Amino acid sequence: MICFKSYIVKSHNVIIRDSQIIRTDVLNILFAGTPEFAAIALKALINNTSHNIIAVYTQPDRKSGRGQKVHCSEVKQLALLHNLTIYQPNSFKKSTNDGLIAQKELLELDIDVMVVAAYGLILPQEVLDAPKYGCLNIHGSLLPRWRGAAPIQRAVAAQDNETGITIMKMDLGLDTGDMLLKTSCPITVQDTSTSLYEKLALQGAAAICQVLETEQTLFDYLQNRQVQKESDATYAHKLVKAEAKIDWQLSAAQICANIRAFNAWPIAFIETEQYNLRVWSAEISPDTPTSAHLASHGEILEINTDGVYICCGQNSVICITSLQWPNAKPFTPQQIMQANKLHVGQVL
Repeated sequence: MICFKSYIVKSHNVIIRDSQIIRTDVLNILFAGTPEFAAIALKALINNTSHNIIAVYTQPDRKSGRGQKVHCSEVKQLALLHNLTIYQPNSFKKSTNDGLIAQKELLELDIDVMVVAAYGLILPQEVLDAPKYGCLNIHGSLLPRWRGAAPIQRAVAAQDNETGITIMKMDLGLDTGDMLLKTSCPITVQDTSTSLYEKLALQGAAAICQVLETEQTLFDYLQNRQVQKESDATYAHKLVKAEAKIDWQLSAAQICANIRAFNAWPIAFIETEQYNLRVWSAEISPDTPTSAHLASHGEILEINTDGVYICCGQNSVICITSLQWPNAKPFTPQQIMQANKLHVGQVL
């Protein structure tokens, strides 16, 4: 008697077990992403689908930190853990030899769909057209609001009540492609960009798994995709360190929103003659001291165990609850009082 061992063979769009075809809708997925936001989506695709992840594209390893050690991206770390094929081109530009080679490598792959999440490289039309079903992007906003590089931070700074995830079929425009799925996420007054980033990373992972549940599911979403309304579009400009400087002419509400938006980068700061003070958290003061009517913008009105009260624009007052001096850890209100480095009447 001949005994045949049980085995599974995956080929293009087919799974065979013991010589029996058991699935015919397996997708060959190419994944492109770099930071943790993308790694969470990749992990979900690995764990929650039966599709083939044929390769992973991520940014080249780079030096970072004080020691300038070479670090690889979170996506690469996960791909290595699961023995996935990894590509790390510098670009896909035709104008460079490296870009031409990168395009050629990608076009030789057998791709049904490409999933892109915070990858960081511009994809030319040749790459967008390579997969059978195109390229799907996991975008951290409710498009067409907040297209661009910093949608999470801009939503917080704008004091939006909600944001979300959009799964979009990519085109050459900047986040202008047709929308397959949108899921919403409320923004609370406690949310920072960091906390919202974590929520949306999980939401984005769930959303792409929903779209790619089966080949038929993907086909149905593509058939019913919606065009973005250009008149509703807003642009999320890339963050720069200079804009994190606190402007006391603004209202306390806007300053609080900016502090939350710039946490964890570039961190809101107060500029002084000697150094910059980092501001990690603050809240709007519910009460306006009578002295605020006569105070200058940026003037310290009170320092107590709740925080540092400072006069802002529109006759409003902010209470800063966490400050960080250079070469020190963030201070609590109690520690700020004990440090005795700030005083009432001081204009920041």
